[in-house]
Amino acid sequence: MLETIDLSRRVSKAQYKRDKAPAELKLGELQRRCRELGVPVIIVFEGWDAAGKGTLINELILPLDPRGFTVHTIGAPTEEEALRPFAWRFWKRTPARGRIAIFDRSWYRRVLEDRIEIPLTKRPLEQAFEGIRGFEKQLADGGSVIIKFFLHISKKEQKKRFDKLRADRATAWRVTREDLAQNKRYAQYLQAVEDMIGQTDSDMAAWTLVEAHDHRFAALKVFATVIRALEEGIARAQAGAAARKGPPAEPLPVDLEPRILEKVDLSLSLSQEEYRRKLKRYQERLRELEYEMYSRRLGVVVAYEGWDAAGKGGNIRRLVGRLDPRGYEVVPISAPNDVEKAHHYLWRFWTQMPKAGHLTLFDRTWYGRVLVERVEGFCTEPEWRRAYHEINEMEQQLTNFGYVLVKFWLQIDPAEQLARFKARQKDQYKQWKITEEDWRNRQKMSLYEPAVEEMLFRTSTPHAPWTIVESNCKWYARVKALRTVCQAIEKRLKD
Repeated sequence: MLETIDLSRRVSKAQYKRDKAPAELKLGELQRRCRELGVPVIIVFEGWDAAGKGTLINELILPLDPRGFTVHTIGAPTEEEALRPFAWRFWKRTPARGRIAIFDRSWYRRVLEDRIEIPLTKRPLEQAFEGIRGFEKQLADGGSVIIKFFLHISKKEQKKRFDKLRADRATAWRVTREDLAQNKRYAQYLQAVEDMIGQTDSDMAAWTLVEAHDHRFAALKVFATVIRALEEGIARAQAGAAARKGPPAEPLPVDLEPRILEKVDLSLSLSQEEYRRKLKRYQERLRELEYEMYSRRLGVVVAYEGWDAAGKGGNIRRLVGRLDPRGYEVVPISAPNDVEKAHHYLWRFWTQMPKAGHLTLFDRTWYGRVLVERVEGFCTEPEWRRAYHEINEMEQQLTNFGYVLVKFWLQIDPAEQLARFKARQKDQYKQWKITEEDWRNRQKMSLYEPAVEEMLFRTSTPHAPWTIVESNCKWYARVKALRTVCQAIEKRLKD
């Protein structure tokens, strides 16, 4: 593919001046329009060392409002980044709606430099490509415009540029041993680039190959590509806004027989004596496992969902009751704030993932997308239907990295929920826990139940299964959750 590109293409100085000025004006206009419509833009620059990425990025940003973009230079992961899943550091850098993020190198480092310098076996390489495709699809489906450039120069041209830089004492430092090694292994890198483009080129995140021997030609091509992509993204955003103003589509029928929750035995219980004995046993075991997790750099994520008053808070308190507080964090999830709303809905969860060796517990989770957001109409039907696949992909990436992922649904029946609501109202120290929203949600249980059933059905996977916790008896529920987390960690430590 790359060997067929005509690298002799040139643009005269006169043509460059003539075409560049209107392109710059257009870019500024489109940036303002993207900001007005809330369109996030991601521009990726990949290419050979010395191909001119820095220079072209500078050309591109000069006509833009500097308050509306951020340039990210991506190198090898830091120690902090290496302790988190591969996608974590890129999710953190995804732009808010209306902003532009420009990447000088990107998530493709994994399948380029890392692939050559630290050879990946077949399965990890496949997982890397799967993760990249899923990452870009989720962002594009969420409204992001993704523009990807690969700057191509020949091996001879690359060596010529290195030699020129090394000949000047002021620029010699810019040529590293890694740069020279890339030139020597040009053919090997070329094969990796061909594979990368073939594996990750798509309609929603297409690669643009830029002939970079002539700077003027390359700059005009980058300008034209960005302008065209922004115009198309703006048109999609306008069409989407118009569609959302129309009447909502009728919900599609869901056939999930047999129903999962109907089989739950809510009569399961423990005596107070059994509870105290087992609680102490599993709390002590989890404390032991916490230290082993840290020494083995094993990350653990525990996700809690369940009905209001099902006992999530009390369950979490017992789970962490004897743990070293330096090794865990509890993340309570409520309605997204303005900053979180300005990003992809998964952004706020990715940014909270623990370092390897640590434990994070989520009190409510990313499943809000297919529960409260679905039922209350905070997202469209195509959005929540798409979320099942997006969530499964995210959880696959977490477990591929090595996390233990435990997901709990705390189940109680309507009568038990009502009794707990009334008990809270009577207790002056617990009245804060019962709100008008809790009563309103209870009236909507008939709408929430099919959403819960579908969530359990579509997102219980071999790598991230749901555990339904019978919670009419709080003592039984707490012990089951502790036992399940201990067993999941023990199983992974034995693998």
